[in-house]
Amino acid sequence: MEQNKAKVDQACRIAEEFTKIYYETVDKRRHLMSKLYLETGLLSWNGNGIKGNDRIQKFLMELPPSDHNTVTLDAQPVLDSAVSGQLTFIIQTSGTVKYQDKTPKTFQQNFVVTAQGDKWKIVTDCFRIQEPLNK
Repeated sequence: MEQNKAKVDQACRIAEEFTKIYYETVDKRRHLMSKLYLETGLLSWNGNGIKGNDRIQKFLMELPPSDHNTVTLDAQPVLDSAVSGQLTFIIQTSGTVKYQDKTPKTFQQNFVVTAQGDKWKIVTDCFRIQEPLNK
């Protein structure tokens, strides 16, 4: 039980560090975004699927300037048996994002990140603006 608590604590600590770097990069240094993803990384952005770190960076570069403000953050480790012992975490965030002079919108984002040497790389990234469902 103590080992599980240590892994959860580690996941939360890494999530704080990683999301700080991620949102600073996407808001201020988008030209460096490809470095945060695995070469084979996958982004699902409001239902648009993009695969490969260079294509993800190109997609993000085409978005208007942004300012993200995270409100919630949670993380958990992925079981070693599911990822062949590779240190991997699921990170969940939500908050608001403002694109250029538009009204801020609520967003939710989920990452799967994995250790690559002393760096964390995004395996998958699912970003969604939280719009009300039209019924």
